[in-house]
Amino acid sequence: MQFRYLDHPVLEPVAGCDWADKMVLNPAIVKDPSSDTIHMLFRATGPWHQKRREGCHDPYPIFLGYAKSEDNGHTWDADFSRPALAPAMGYEEDELYTTDIHGNRVRNYANGCIEDPRIFPIEDELYMTVACRPFSPGPYWLSDQDPPVETRFEYVPEWIFEQSDEDPFIKTSRENDTVTVLYKLDLDELKAGRYESAFHYMGPLTEGHVSDNRDVFLFPKRMLVDGAERYVMLHRPMNVEPFPDGDLAGKPSIYIAYADQIEDFASPRAVHKLLAAPLFHWEDNRIGASWPPLDLGDGEWLVSYHGKKNVEFGYTQSFLIVREQDDELPVVVNRCPDRLMYAERDWEMPSDYPTPCLFTTGGIVQGEDLIMSYGAADQKVGISWVNFNDLVAHVRQYDAFGKLL
Repeated sequence: MQFRYLDHPVLEPVAGCDWADKMVLNPAIVKDPSSDTIHMLFRATGPWHQKRREGCHDPYPIFLGYAKSEDNGHTWDADFSRPALAPAMGYEEDELYTTDIHGNRVRNYANGCIEDPRIFPIEDELYMTVACRPFSPGPYWLSDQDPPVETRFEYVPEWIFEQSDEDPFIKTSRENDTVTVLYKLDLDELKAGRYESAFHYMGPLTEGHVSDNRDVFLFPKRMLVDGAERYVMLHRPMNVEPFPDGDLAGKPSIYIAYADQIEDFASPRAVHKLLAAPLFHWEDNRIGASWPPLDLGDGEWLVSYHGKKNVEFGYTQSFLIVREQDDELPVVVNRCPDRLMYAERDWEMPSDYPTPCLFTTGGIVQGEDLIMSYGAADQKVGISWVNFNDLVAHVRQYDAFGKLL
């Protein structure tokens, strides 16, 4: 397969920008419905001195920034004047709430970090998922240093550990685990720079007290499953044991789930099924879906996914195709056994992190090309292009287990 890359990042940290001078990575992209403009939301972090606590490192909350491209992703105009979406960074009990899209006062799972956006439609409305932590860490990359320095709990208040864990938010906060949160996204407000009215908090899609859970997004339409039209979601729990066939998967894997209502996904009412587990050597540690599925027609969907082998080998990307079933959840029908995208260029090589990482978080079809946005070395943003039809034909050469047909 012929993937095309730039010889430089399209975005990178900005010196002196207190919310983006350390890392700029893992971007979501979406095409403007009325033009060829591509809009981006990227993850960023920097030393947020305003909230530093005595005796602690600077906190490194994670923000979302906005950028756009008018030339199919080759160059980007980014707004580093302010974050598009920022965590609240509350510390006291009464600060840990937000107002959801229905006007309800609810726990704010996006209080500490807002990470790794993915943008997708559901029934013609635009949404975004983000991986969130209740509280910000300090310089979290130090946990990969030798000797490691653990800063994950520096900004978790002591009173959290004195509360009852009957409250799922409290239980999640004790581990400061990742919960995926859904927002409704108003693209017109975003591109006009009216960020405060662009994002509408809907609530968690995963249960942090069950497992840290990332790489979550919904299919853009409901599907007939078990006798009714259901919402369908992909997700990747870090701990697979509480989920069906977790003992079979053994490692973090791609799960598919359905629910009657979107808010049911973060509850026992959701029904989960193992979709794909690690198979190939480059997936030894884990796999997860990378960005929302693309409709291929006839009930088939292209799913980009990533695998991690180990610290030295790092994160790489490939693709699979799932097919809708009659009154059942979709299943994998084609799976490419090869890592098709991985860190190769000098600027994609790790510095603060030891692990090579090319991590795609967005994909759109424009003309003949699939345009993909990715994080590189956990610090920069890259763009790649590939002929969409050629890629799909390549994946179709293999069966569900990566065997050549």
